[in-house]
Amino acid sequence: MSNRIAVVPGSFDPPTLGHLDVIRRAAALYDTTHVVVVHNPGKEAMLPIAQRLSLLEQSIAEGEVGGEVVVASWSMGLLVDYASDVGAGILVKGIRSQVDVAYETPMAIVNRHLAGIETVFLLPDPAHALVSSSLVRQVAALGGDVSPYVPPAVARFLDATTDPSVGTIQN
Repeated sequence: MSNRIAVVPGSFDPPTLGHLDVIRRAAALYDTTHVVVVHNPGKEAMLPIAQRLSLLEQSIAEGEVGGEVVVASWSMGLLVDYASDVGAGILVKGIRSQVDVAYETPMAIVNRHLAGIETVFLLPDPAHALVSSSLVRQVAALGGDVSPYVPPAVARFLDATTDPSVGTIQN
């Protein structure tokens, strides 16, 4: 296993500028960075996985993210299985607050125990520290301007598909 290959997992529902910041910084640190949309059974998704993949690809291209970046999805089991399959030795997670640290730490320990895969936590740019995908979903559903929080491709998509009269995103 090489530590020069990293996996940046998330639900990315939708991708935010905070996500893009973490992806950009991970891509600068590792030879290959896999950005992996994972199914989170604890969350009801707003966007189908295929749409999230497309928005990530557009955002990465428009965001001038350097390095080799692979965008993929995974729902076939443990994330460490995906990481092992692609030869990754590192998971990269963005951490916004102590709540994220408390949530991510046990998973990092279990992932290291299960597969010898380390987790690296990256702190956000302060401009993105309080923005979450769920906050973006709420603002978009109510007709608010999400452009300060999401990459341009995501803002265009949400603007074109949000119907504030019913408070939902039309897929």
